[in-house]
Amino acid sequence: MLRTLCRTGGALLQQTQRTVPRLWVTPAQQRWASSLPMNTVVLFVPQQEAWVVERMGRFHRILEPGLNFLIPLLDRIRYVQSLKEIVIDVPEQSAVSLDNVTLQIDGVLYLRILDPFKASYGVEDPEYAVTQLAQTTMRSELGKLTLDKVFRERESLNSNIVHAINQASDDWGIRCLRYEIKDIHVPPRVKESMQMQVEAERKKRATVLESEGTREAAINVAEGHKQAQILASEGEKAELINQAVGEAQAVLAKAEAKAKAIRLLSEALTEQNGNAAASLSVAEQYVSAFSKLAKESNTILLPSNTGDISGMVTQAMTIYGTLAKTTTKAAPEAVEENSEELVNQSTSPQ
Repeated sequence: MLRTLCRTGGALLQQTQRTVPRLWVTPAQQRWASSLPMNTVVLFVPQQEAWVVERMGRFHRILEPGLNFLIPLLDRIRYVQSLKEIVIDVPEQSAVSLDNVTLQIDGVLYLRILDPFKASYGVEDPEYAVTQLAQTTMRSELGKLTLDKVFRERESLNSNIVHAINQASDDWGIRCLRYEIKDIHVPPRVKESMQMQVEAERKKRATVLESEGTREAAINVAEGHKQAQILASEGEKAELINQAVGEAQAVLAKAEAKAKAIRLLSEALTEQNGNAAASLSVAEQYVSAFSKLAKESNTILLPSNTGDISGMVTQAMTIYGTLAKTTTKAAPEAVEENSEELVNQSTSPQ
């Protein structure tokens, strides 16, 4: 019996179904998939839909998805609300920014019905109301910003519009989820000035970068010269130190060589025929000195007996002998003085 009644109700619904004004309709798409259903006693409500039922012209209840029963003639399905997320295309509108620039802006609005009762009886045309509210809020928010901030603060602008719409749409049972700005169109002259501003800004940054590069290059060159001078001075210092050390070592080597030569000469003089060897060496040096006369200067001082070589050698040997005797006498005296000091130290009282 129930199955027959359902079939009869479905056939009657298809034959007597009438078209009613749809709330959620735009030129691009339709919000609803069907018109208002008739009361067939047994009704099946689709998922994510809410059917508002009136009994004798007064709100009675909201049918939930699934199987539902109604009283014929008394109950009537008045509204069908979709609980899915609804997308509304906000038409393009003109707005004036804080710096008096006229902009053409459009957007997309995302809604969802939270309370089917308020959405049905709170406002006559929810789509029109929300669209107008979004447009007026957009113009109000754009009037608070300059043209440069409109592009930079796009995200904050969207959030402010959503907040303003939710404050007004609470009584309609509608919740605004998101609002996204699609396009922002500026006048051609303003666009040209913005382009010139961008080019000037890029030229400015290029000039600044070039000047910074020149400064860095000059600093690097100066640092290079500084390091070169420091290294050159350190090299010169090391060279002078090495030269001084070399000269000192040369002086020490010459002194040691001369001392060794003198030591060998003294040992040779103490041997047999040492005086004859010394006389021969003095005679050779005398002849060598006369051979160098008048080679480095025109002024020459000559002794009175330049031709008496034997006399010169004899005189040199006499001087040498006198010095040797003096040194020999001085040595015993120094030994006696040292022995006396030792005796005095030993005999002094402790």
